[in-house]
Amino acid sequence: MLGTLLARHDAEDDAWLVIGDVAGNLYLRLLSPLAIVRPAVLLPMDDAAELRLDVALRFFRRQRGQRVGLLPRALQLTPLQRARQILLLLAFDIHEAGGTVRDIAIAANRSWQADLPAVEWRNTAARRHAERLLLDARNRVKGGYLDFLRGK
Repeated sequence: MLGTLLARHDAEDDAWLVIGDVAGNLYLRLLSPLAIVRPAVLLPMDDAAELRLDVALRFFRRQRGQRVGLLPRALQLTPLQRARQILLLLAFDIHEAGGTVRDIAIAANRSWQADLPAVEWRNTAARRHAERLLLDARNRVKGGYLDFLRGK
């Protein structure tokens, strides 16, 4: 057993699992109900193939009950990077829920500028910051996270 099942989402063709572990949460996608009995790892042969292989080997070691070390360097976030990624996810979630750029600015702790009248709001650093967050968040969701993992 890998750990405690924290979440499960079953779709028509696959299932997503989040398994809690002292080494960190493990996120799995099962493409078939048989995957639980006979798991397999699919690795695209792209620029991130070595990184994906390293993560797959970590999963294999965890499944066998072996210790795993720290995440590969490419997957380790600095506190500043972690804070930025959290802001990007927050900006995307606000936008997807129908929120405005002002709402994103408020969530990014720039609320005093977000309360300005429209004429003054147009030229604020808070508006530009919120728009950049939303642009970067959309890029991450569309696959830009792979560039991030490659250190770009």
